[in-house]
Amino acid sequence: MDRLSLLQGIGSISVFVSLLLAFFLLTVKTENKLANRLFSCFFIFSAIDLSGFFIDAATRTQLNFEIFRSTACLCGMPLFYLFVLAVCYSDFRLKWKHVLHLLPFLLVNLVFIPRIYLSTNMDRDSFAATLNQMPEIYLIQILIEFQYVFYIVSVFLILKKYREIYLENYADSSTETYKWLFQITTVFLIAHSIVALKNVLRYSGFREIFLWTNVLVGAIALLITCWFIMKALNHPELFRGVNSKLKLAKDILPKVEEKTEFKDVQNNAISSQISILKQYMVEREPFLDPSLTIQELANQIDFPARDLSVLINHHMDQHFFDLVNEYRIQKAMGILKDQSRSQLTVLEILYEVGFNSKSSFNTSFKKYTNLTPTAYRNAL
Repeated sequence: MDRLSLLQGIGSISVFVSLLLAFFLLTVKTENKLANRLFSCFFIFSAIDLSGFFIDAATRTQLNFEIFRSTACLCGMPLFYLFVLAVCYSDFRLKWKHVLHLLPFLLVNLVFIPRIYLSTNMDRDSFAATLNQMPEIYLIQILIEFQYVFYIVSVFLILKKYREIYLENYADSSTETYKWLFQITTVFLIAHSIVALKNVLRYSGFREIFLWTNVLVGAIALLITCWFIMKALNHPELFRGVNSKLKLAKDILPKVEEKTEFKDVQNNAISSQISILKQYMVEREPFLDPSLTIQELANQIDFPARDLSVLINHHMDQHFFDLVNEYRIQKAMGILKDQSRSQLTVLEILYEVGFNSKSSFNTSFKKYTNLTPTAYRNAL
């Protein structure tokens, strides 16, 4: 099998798998339908882009489609960016302003209308030769790279803020959403770096390397799509998002310094609030609820959620997530020390103290004790 046949085979499978995943995302039952639809559209445009590996344009109409196909990638990163927003923030909704993300794709195709789409006086060979010399093609390649950098950076910033908000307001030990989105974004960054290298080789004299790089890109696209399918099958629901209106404690702290004469009074009040919170955590054990949020805890102790967030994250210098896990680990340590409960497995203990993931429990336990739960029990 030669390189062209191999590339066409890989491209055909990649397009089929991408469309299959898009169909799955559109039909699977989930609460976050918007995220699924955005991700499905991303894979549809990816399939259009990947079809270039096996479609050989032979007519003027097919050539026009080939040009349209080559601009489809300008929709990919905007759709992925909106998908990340929809997954991270449970209250995210599409608005008319989001149409602006499609402007590069629309403007590029409008520019092509007089120069390419309506140019019917060129045959296929002369058209292909002229196309790569057009200044618009170089500008589009540059635009694609700038667009990619912009959206990759934007997505990483969204994930950074999402993780900070999550740690300050939620006690659910599952951080699969952040990990999965971070993995996807990192994989996209690596894959696009290879694509950028391929585009550089296109305009160099290394045609042999360019052809093999095309095969590599097609194989990577197929592997990534298959990986997505595995993730989608394991997580048909699209994770738990946070409310975008939640603010970090540092953003809601008073902007002006307190006057000196009020500092002692303020410190006494803060110490009292911390004591009340700690007493409530020990006596009532709200941390046993795996899905405890800072809003729910604030309601239980009749304390404004904003003030509780500042108290924990600023004055106690802890994330809400870490505070709750500390009490969970202390509870687990007590159970592990209790000889009358030695028949309990580590899995049973982690569920009892409020964790819902063995990996999260082991990570948190080792963070506080430098030992795994099993090693801790054996050391007693």
